[in-house]
Amino acid sequence: MVKEQALVVVVGGGTGTFVALSGLREYSLNLNAVVTMMDSGGSTGRLKDQLGVLPPGDVRQALVALSESRDIWRKLFTYRFDSGDLQGHNFGNIFISALEKITGSNQEAINLAAEILQTSGNVYPITFSKSSLCAKYSDGSVIEGEHAIESVQKNHAAITEVYLSPPALMNLEAKRILERADYIVLGPGDIYTSIVPNLLVTGMQEVMKFTNAKMIYVSNLMSHPGQTDGFPVSKHVDEINKYLGGNYVNYVLINSNRPSQELLDYYYTIDGTIWVEDDTSDKYKGAKVIRQDLLSNAKVVVSASDKVKRSLIRHDPTKLAAALFEIIDTPSN
Repeated sequence: MVKEQALVVVVGGGTGTFVALSGLREYSLNLNAVVTMMDSGGSTGRLKDQLGVLPPGDVRQALVALSESRDIWRKLFTYRFDSGDLQGHNFGNIFISALEKITGSNQEAINLAAEILQTSGNVYPITFSKSSLCAKYSDGSVIEGEHAIESVQKNHAAITEVYLSPPALMNLEAKRILERADYIVLGPGDIYTSIVPNLLVTGMQEVMKFTNAKMIYVSNLMSHPGQTDGFPVSKHVDEINKYLGGNYVNYVLINSNRPSQELLDYYYTIDGTIWVEDDTSDKYKGAKVIRQDLLSNAKVVVSASDKVKRSLIRHDPTKLAAALFEIIDTPSN
């Protein structure tokens, strides 16, 4: 049986971290999230630029994922204005930013929001430093800003390196929770804009070198145009290990249920997104490779002009959490 309240830390940001936390909160775990502070687009980017606050978007998503409060509070923190001066802004982002301005502390703002949302776990920003994510490409060009990197087109030169400018110091609370962790879950999420920014902060590689935690990487389902074009699973793992500072990944969790070719073709026509091919065996760079059906069967309307309901290619939170908990619950671990 799993040891009582195993300390699990999900590291990342965005939708992937939201999915992992949403599923894992149903299990008896000491669950925590460490999230990136490099988001620079949308409502988050506007608040960051105009108010001088740290980007609240990834923190907000993690808080909502862990929330045990009434549904109205979760809906409120995900509500996005669609008109007026606040068009495009998310209420939760504004709320957290206002709390930071009132208290003068990003962490206190997060703690107060967590009280309101009655979260079943803790959320820690990876850093309180104001820094930008930068990407260097094979043609020598450099793009600064997470949102700008996200917007790069598929036919752009390949990323050769990502870094923070200026360097960012690790939040000590994030450092402490990672040092105490039994399991660290990386992903799912975009390699260069959701996961790696957490690994770039000063102090992270030292934590990875000395931690006793087992490291689980959840492989992405689809490539990210302009970032991971043509990357199979092995290349994703290689990049994670590169920025961890060694082959520290212990488990690679891969979805085994391939979507229909029709759906894959549809995604390719949108922006060149392709399926991440599984090119690994049962072991890769010292990591145990585990394959399970992790695919969501949720139906969505892809666009206003396309009324056909289709499966969104994403991880299912219940399936993903069950697969993660199976790893944690294995006595040999």
